[in-house]
Amino acid sequence: MKQGVLIFAMGIFSIFSSKADASVEDNFWKWFQKNDDMIFNFERDTEAVFDKLSAALAKVDPELTFEFSPVRDNGKREFVISAGGIKKSFPSVELLFDSSPELNHWKIVKYRPRRTPLNDLNYGGISVKADDVFYNIYKDEEKLGVVLFFDGYKENESTVYGNLGYLFLDEVLGEYDVETKLGFIEFHSKNSEYFEGSRPIKELAEHVDEFYSGKEM
Repeated sequence: MKQGVLIFAMGIFSIFSSKADASVEDNFWKWFQKNDDMIFNFERDTEAVFDKLSAALAKVDPELTFEFSPVRDNGKREFVISAGGIKKSFPSVELLFDSSPELNHWKIVKYRPRRTPLNDLNYGGISVKADDVFYNIYKDEEKLGVVLFFDGYKENESTVYGNLGYLFLDEVLGEYDVETKLGFIEFHSKNSEYFEGSRPIKELAEHVDEFYSGKEM
């Protein structure tokens, strides 16, 4: 705990302060509240706002990312605090969420949530419809291993499809469950020998929930 010393001109008198420095989380929310209007109306200058918000989050944890929802019927947006799929940064998400104040224009959400219906995604110049993604699951010790299958998957584009795959998994399961309930994760073409018996990805959440509720696969 930092201690301060107060010195008067007429003699010396000291007061040892017990007040701790503000946390990085508190500093972030003070910055957020000060810039509430700019952030809420980010469409006015999206790139500049996102750069400033990313820089503010990096002071809490460089791995943290964010998402915004559209303005809801109640006049609020959702502000999603994400660890970017990096499990070691989950404590940073928890601390930032737990320290969040009441905000008139915002609902704060920790981790990328499950989405219904699933969104079609575009990444690295490749567009994939959610309805075209399939999966198979396998026991992986105490967890479930997952293989996702894509039309047009190519090994030389494996990084792009891998990022798309993790984004789709976050869509269907939510970021927290992807990192805590899944074992191995692989990405294949629909020409793969493992494609037989696969199911549409929109069914994956129910399948995973059944497994963790103790039901047989």
